[in-house]
Amino acid sequence: MLKAEGLKKTYGDLEVLKGVDVEIKKGEVVSIVGASGAGKSTLLHILGTLDKPDAGRVWLDNQDVFSQSTSGLAAFRNTRLGFVFQFHNLLPEFTAVENVMIPALISRKEEKEVRQRAIKLLETLAVGGRAEHKPSQLSGGEQQRVAVARALINNPKLVFADEPSGNLDSKNATELHQLFFRLRDELGQTFVIVTHNQEFAGMTDRKLEIKDGRMI
Repeated sequence: MLKAEGLKKTYGDLEVLKGVDVEIKKGEVVSIVGASGAGKSTLLHILGTLDKPDAGRVWLDNQDVFSQSTSGLAAFRNTRLGFVFQFHNLLPEFTAVENVMIPALISRKEEKEVRQRAIKLLETLAVGGRAEHKPSQLSGGEQQRVAVARALINNPKLVFADEPSGNLDSKNATELHQLFFRLRDELGQTFVIVTHNQEFAGMTDRKLEIKDGRMI
């Protein structure tokens, strides 16, 4: 469902990606591993259209994603892709359910339906009882589950996660990793996850390793 060919990216004099090819199949949980500075996050950001490559192309369901206008690409990203980051990036002034609703409201979906789906997602992720709490009232593990619900609110085809368990203790990290597999099985989601956690990477359907800007 996702294909990238010849991705290159340079920042100043630093060549971060040196011609990377990637293919992701629907329903896979794929991990991307490598040393710090190897280009993992840069690759993830390009695959997720958060950044553009200097060379190379990316297709999702045979659509050349970077052939779209800036506004078209933003709408594509909002409706077709989901994102979970190491730092949950929840907005502190909003409750958990309001944070989950935001991407769907941006895409102009009906508020009542969005709230119902947001609450259902929070219940699925075992934080339904925390829906009206603000981020400061949630534990780290609960905050990350809310962030996962937000990533899923628009029912994206593909979810990208960048070190999603990096700030969690081992118990919460293990629960989050298991959650990704359960969501894949129950909702049919596809996940591409950058991680330093080799144990988790070994559990995924495929482990891709990047070194010095190239897949090995």
